[in-house]
Amino acid sequence: MSRPGALAAALLLAACATGRGPGAMPSAAVAAPPAAPTAPSPAVAATSSAETGAPVRATTAGTASGTALFNDSHFHLLNYVQRGPTAREFLDMTDGRVGRVAMFGIPLQQKWDYFLSGDRAPDYYLRSNADLYYYSFVDAVIAREYLSLPEAERGRIDPMITGFNPTDMYSADHIERVLLTFPGVFAGIGEFSIHKEFVSSKVSGHAASLRNPALDRILDTAAEIGLVVILHCDIDNVRPGDPPDFAAELLELFADHPDATIIWAHTGLGRFIAPAEGHVAGLDRMLADPRYDHIALDISWDEVAKYVIHDDATLEAWTTLIERHPTRFLFGTDAVAPANWGGYVANYTVYQPLWERLDPAARAQVERLNYERIFDAAIPRVRAWEERRLTGGTH
Repeated sequence: MSRPGALAAALLLAACATGRGPGAMPSAAVAAPPAAPTAPSPAVAATSSAETGAPVRATTAGTASGTALFNDSHFHLLNYVQRGPTAREFLDMTDGRVGRVAMFGIPLQQKWDYFLSGDRAPDYYLRSNADLYYYSFVDAVIAREYLSLPEAERGRIDPMITGFNPTDMYSADHIERVLLTFPGVFAGIGEFSIHKEFVSSKVSGHAASLRNPALDRILDTAAEIGLVVILHCDIDNVRPGDPPDFAAELLELFADHPDATIIWAHTGLGRFIAPAEGHVAGLDRMLADPRYDHIALDISWDEVAKYVIHDDATLEAWTTLIERHPTRFLFGTDAVAPANWGGYVANYTVYQPLWERLDPAARAQVERLNYERIFDAAIPRVRAWEERRLTGGTH
């Protein structure tokens, strides 16, 4: 799909500047958005987004949002070598303190190359120089974990499909095949990555790109079915550009897929991708533009939290941004195969300064309500698509 160059991609670009380095903290001069308007920005567009014959799962939450600390929009049950707790162990670990969880594995497997690592088995991509490769079986593992739970508890988990290569034109076929093999299980796709610091260069094969038509096909398929999309794409390279290297292409991609329900993970930031001085103001302009009403932002990962709560100026800028657009942000832990409650909840507690400053109504949207609205709108559409296909109906 071609994307017109005339698109006003300057929404983020004009506000972004350099002055960042790997691991650098944001400047205290982070630009806060303008004064809040009289009405909030439009809500995220809610739709557009085991064994065969598994029972159709419920489409509503299993744990009442008022009794949980948060719903988790970004949770990896497995790590980079496909190990982690079982779904049963995870639910026992959280012990009712968490409502619903978007649960997925890691789509990439870290190769254990003996000639690089010897007897030391790496379990993270920064622990080895060996390649990463796409691991499609992860979707079957997640489906199995979901289906191992009693039916009454499945409403707490919203599984996601991740085991596809975003450079492969056949990836859309993989997504459909997983849905039809495990009907009644999955709610969306992701987290999957296009540009990711240090990861992209390690993946075997062709590098993922925002310009690849395979990505367009994936998003078109998600929109047709109604799947929620969790997309990781850094806004810049580790050595920052001026303007950020991927901002224009990302905005064009978003605008080209208005019927897809997309959650942009981490607002484009990462461990070494620090926000430019105008990052917050750029996000504000994007969220105010109706072309991007279908985009939500997650603030998962403690590496992102450090930018938000760095000092009073950054905290105030992000608080103002979220309160301007309270229906557009979701909390997620980005926990990876946690061993205990403390390790899992750490990414929530680090945001305590933000929770204390946010207006209670906006906080409730970020912690719980936006998740429920987005996933509750998506799941019936996915189930209906599965039923049509499995009963011989048309697309």
